[in-house]
Amino acid sequence: MCGCKFPSRRGENSVRHSIFLDLIVENKVIIEIKSVESLKPIHSVQLLTYLKLTNCKLGLLLNFNVLHLKEGIKRVANNL
Repeated sequence: MCGCKFPSRRGENSVRHSIFLDLIVENKVIIEIKSVESLKPIHSVQLLTYLKLTNCKLGLLLNFNVLHLKEGIKRVANNL
């Protein structure tokens, strides 16, 4: 799915707002797409929050504002 609205749940409680994920693969991996000068810690925190709310274990931050794409990839794990 791409640009999907995902109802967020945490334990037994439902969060009022939905989150908008850039890309989710097989309901297991979240891919957060950025185009910024450099990835900041807040970007990792944002992805980690998405991982916790969706109970996914793995996420990738992709920054397209780099010369070589491999320089703009960051892996974020939730309790791995």
